[in-house]
Amino acid sequence: MLAYYLDMALRHCRRSKALTALVVVLMSVGVATCMITYAVFRATAADPIPWKSNQLFVPQIDSFGPAHNWKGEPPQLLSYTDAVALLHARQARRQVLIYGSKWTVLPGDAQHLPSSQEGDAVSHDFFAMFDAPFRYGGGWSVSDDDQRAAVVVISGALNQKLFGGVDSVGREINLDTHNYRIVGVLDDWNPSPRYFDVVSSYYPFSHPRQLYLPFSRAIDLQKAASGNFYCSTNTVDPDLPNWDSVLHSECAWIAAWVELPTRADVERYRDWLHNYAAEQQHVGRFAWPPNVRLSDVGQWLHVMKVVPKASELSLIVSVSFLLICLVNVVGLMLARFMRRAPEIGVRRALGASRGAIYRQFLTEAAAIGLAGGVLGLLLTALGMAGVGHVFEPEVAGMARLDASLLLLTVLAAVLTTLIAALYPTWRAAQVQPAWQLKSNG
Repeated sequence: MLAYYLDMALRHCRRSKALTALVVVLMSVGVATCMITYAVFRATAADPIPWKSNQLFVPQIDSFGPAHNWKGEPPQLLSYTDAVALLHARQARRQVLIYGSKWTVLPGDAQHLPSSQEGDAVSHDFFAMFDAPFRYGGGWSVSDDDQRAAVVVISGALNQKLFGGVDSVGREINLDTHNYRIVGVLDDWNPSPRYFDVVSSYYPFSHPRQLYLPFSRAIDLQKAASGNFYCSTNTVDPDLPNWDSVLHSECAWIAAWVELPTRADVERYRDWLHNYAAEQQHVGRFAWPPNVRLSDVGQWLHVMKVVPKASELSLIVSVSFLLICLVNVVGLMLARFMRRAPEIGVRRALGASRGAIYRQFLTEAAAIGLAGGVLGLLLTALGMAGVGHVFEPEVAGMARLDASLLLLTVLAAVLTTLIAALYPTWRAAQVQPAWQLKSNG
């Protein structure tokens, strides 16, 4: 019977070519618009590290107080005092401190000009915690952190630029007139968003950092932060040298992460955070009750509103446009099916059940939806090629036209066409044979 219904659908499509073409075009345009914006939204809202996102947490400690924090929420970054206390307490499996800075790379030959590179000052657990892949070498050790060693991990792109892509581990690179020994070269690694540094890097979909140096080394060199640096009040002590005043202030500028593999670890660490804040209140540093937070990757990205508003808004607009297309298709389908009322009346008089009418017309709608899906694939591919004209290049570059999106496009076209055909099919199935035979007679 399916072959029969398909043959009937093809015959009727040929008879009403204009209506069929209009339905196909409407569905393909509506579905393609949705799929393009969905591809962008999916890329920006995807879990950046799904295999362990429920084990990585951002600790927050309120060092500003209720008079200066944002609606009772602690600062998103930590002061140096709290960050170092967290690092040295070692209450988690791994703990990482991060702050961004800029470094001048001085080439070893006259063929290259000095260049400014974005870098992150991080503690040694950074690479293991975030599963950073290495092409050559690896990260530095705990002792390198303790000794403020002049070591560095560079990106594959910088390694290609400076050393032609060969194994450069053990060689030296000059940063801000200081020589650093390269201990590792990262493979292609560009988490989008940069979830581990969404606060201090300003834009979470920015290009990857080219340099990673020991946090302790950057502090020792008094390397200023290039990211967010905010204070509740004028807490910088004028009686201290400038850098010491920054380190002793309540200004927030350091991102912190901890790795907690189990739920028990999470609860234990949350208790430790609360007790730490209570201790700071007890010694007189805080004049307010403990106010701490512990958020995993998904919660943190939600709090930080990482998904661009443009992608959210465009998805809402495109879904609304699809609904408008759907309403128009309902009208076209109703006109298309009700024109065949005499035919339906004859079939019912000859013994066809309402179920048979439902199957015939829904099969016809599915066939039209499939045609709309095929055209929608072409429009989606065309739209994906031009998505960079609507969204930021970093965001547009993340959207992919993969097999899952292609399949979803076809399924969406078929399903929406079937939904649009439900009411017209129901109306067609209600046709009374006697009325049609009487009117025809």
